[in-house]
Amino acid sequence: MLLAHKIALDPNAAQRLYFARAAGTAFFAYNWALREWKRQYKAGGKPNETSLRRELNKIKREQFPWMFDVTKCAVQEAIIDLGSAFRAFFEKRSDYPTRKKKGKHVSFCAANEAGTFRVNGKRIKLPVIGWVRMVEHRTGAQALRCGKSGLRFSGKLKRVTVSREAERWFASIMIETDDIKSVAQPEPVIGVDLGITTFATISTGEIDKEIDGPKAHTAALKRLRRANKALARKRANKGKANWRKAKRRLARVHARIANIRRDATHKLTTYLAKTFKTIGIEDLNVKGMASNRHLSRSVMDGGFHEFRRQLDYKTRLYGSRLVVVNRWFPSSKTCSCCGVIKETLALSQRVFHCDDCGFEIGRDVNAARNLARMAASSAATACGEPRSGAQRKPRVKRGSVKQVEKSGLAEAA
Repeated sequence: MLLAHKIALDPNAAQRLYFARAAGTAFFAYNWALREWKRQYKAGGKPNETSLRRELNKIKREQFPWMFDVTKCAVQEAIIDLGSAFRAFFEKRSDYPTRKKKGKHVSFCAANEAGTFRVNGKRIKLPVIGWVRMVEHRTGAQALRCGKSGLRFSGKLKRVTVSREAERWFASIMIETDDIKSVAQPEPVIGVDLGITTFATISTGEIDKEIDGPKAHTAALKRLRRANKALARKRANKGKANWRKAKRRLARVHARIANIRRDATHKLTTYLAKTFKTIGIEDLNVKGMASNRHLSRSVMDGGFHEFRRQLDYKTRLYGSRLVVVNRWFPSSKTCSCCGVIKETLALSQRVFHCDDCGFEIGRDVNAARNLARMAASSAATACGEPRSGAQRKPRVKRGSVKQVEKSGLAEAA
């Protein structure tokens, strides 16, 4: 298992300048390799990341001598990332790789080959630049602390990614570990229904609870609009000091919104993974929900995809189980008392009323109870959909009808 922890850095002025140069070099190398890949492919060749790295090493001393001012890892890892992007495209896991935009992708990577980087306390040693101070403390070069839970995972340091977000630099340290910290979950099963008015409604079948989300984007919408207007008014002076200041203010507002949303999601997913043995959620069509112009802002403010992504790896991390129920399962229309499915249920009806047994309950609570029941009755899948990352059962080869008939005749004889 690969685990990563993102830590804020506290670099000085010289280190900030070096980070910007290294990120710019990685940005240039990625776009150069993408152009060469397209050119060679149109010429009938079969480009790959290894050949592109060798080609760049041959010409960079004459054509790009400024690349030697930063670590060679920035160039190599950028081209390796391009190769990974093309592999994902060929395997139909992502779209065709596109050119990186200036100012949007500010990062560079370094693989830990022969001790390229290491961690010691509140410092991290990066290639060329040396030791850089970190905001958080890390004990041991090969230990990674998992949030506030106190769990520590040991393993081999694999990679570090240095990136800039809203004028702050971060280091994402990745390790490879086989450790799975199984936690004794006291509760058996729970259903989680994500919504817009209420971020999450959880139910064990007996205890129901509604959890309100921070709605960070809605709370900061006034500040966000003001910062956007201030930047738009300086469009004629793009690139100058006042334009850069307005851009930094807008980036800080976006970073604050993302941090608040990420913090709330991490706290809730960690609580669920450490408290319940089995968690049932619905396979929501987030892209389709976001296409509704009346709901798109609230849907994206909830961060439903990130919630499921965190639950997926945290359940494997803490030894619990995640059951993803098929999106066509009528969790809101099914009565959690008698099981009768209601034919029509408008989105505006927030209270579920069963016409068969007269049971009445909140719409989201009813859906959460049905999801908990589905999770409890499922061994490894829900509605035929396998859980991501789970160990699938070995496929049993079925014998043909003739083989079955022959074996039956042999036993009879």
